[in-house]
Amino acid sequence: MQRILFYGGLTVLLAGGVVYATHMPGHSHTGELPPETASVRAAGLELETHVVALSAEIGEREVGRADSLTRARRYVEAELRKIPLPAGAQIEAESLGADGSDAENMILELPGERPDVVLIGAHYDSAPGTPGANDNASGVAVGLYLASSLATASAEQDFENTLRLVFFANEEPPYFQNPGMGALAHARGCAQRGEKIVAMLALESLGFYSEAPGSQRYPWPVGLFYPDRGNFVGFVGNLGSRSLVRQAIGSLRAHAGFPFRRSSTTGRHSGRGLVRSLGVLAVRLPGDHGHGHRRVS
Repeated sequence: MQRILFYGGLTVLLAGGVVYATHMPGHSHTGELPPETASVRAAGLELETHVVALSAEIGEREVGRADSLTRARRYVEAELRKIPLPAGAQIEAESLGADGSDAENMILELPGERPDVVLIGAHYDSAPGTPGANDNASGVAVGLYLASSLATASAEQDFENTLRLVFFANEEPPYFQNPGMGALAHARGCAQRGEKIVAMLALESLGFYSEAPGSQRYPWPVGLFYPDRGNFVGFVGNLGSRSLVRQAIGSLRAHAGFPFRRSSTTGRHSGRGLVRSLGVLAVRLPGDHGHGHRRVS
C-alpha cells in the first residue's frame, strides 16, 4: 500500500510539474495560416537574402576556415550600417580576445528611457562541416530584420528599456561553453559593468517549417506533450524564466496567426535557443577569463 501511495504521489507530482512548465496563456494557432500579404512576402525575400549570403556565398563560418568568420562578421556589420539609426544608437564590435581567436561580436544598441537592457541575440558562426543555413543563418536573418524594424520604431517612439541586439561569434564547438564563446564573453562583460538584463531572447534555427508527420522528434517522454510536425516556433527556457516565456508567448499568440509552443527545463544551457535572463546566465559562468574590449564606431 505504501508503495502504491509513493508511486501514485510521484506520478501526480511529475504531472503537475509538466503542467506548470508547459501551460501557457492563450491558445496556439491551429489550421491554415493567414493569407500571405505583400509585407510578409517582402520580409520573406529579405530573410532569404541574408540566409543565402551567409550559408551559400560564405558557407561554413568558423575561426580557422580561411576568412569565413570575418566575412560573416563584415556582412552583419554592413547590413547594420545600412539601417537609419535614431539619435543615441550605437554599432559596436566586441572583441573576444585571444581566447576567442580575436573574433568579434557585433552589437546594435538602441537607447531607452531606462538603462535596463532587453537583449536579443543570434550567433553567426556555423558548426564544423556545415553551411549553417538553419543553424544559424536563419537566426541572424531574423535578427537583422528585427534590427531594422526596431530602429524605425525607436525613432518614432522611445522604448521603455534599452534594446541591445548582439550577433555572437564562436557559439559552436570548440568554443561552446568554453573561454572565447561569444555569448559567455558578453555575459561576463554585462556582469562586470553592473548592467541589469531584464530579458534575453536568443534566435536559433528559425528556418525550418514542415507540415509532414514525423518531421519533429523529441526524446521520450517530451514527445508525449508536443506535436510530431515541425510547424511551430518553440520557446525554450529554464523554470526561472517561466514568467518571461509566458509573457512572450501570450503576446505573440494574441497578435500573430502562427503556432507558438513552449518548453521549460531545469538544467544549464547555452544562451542559444532560449528565452532566459542573461543575468542568470552571467552568474553561472565558469572561471574568470576576463572580457574582451568593445570597439565603438
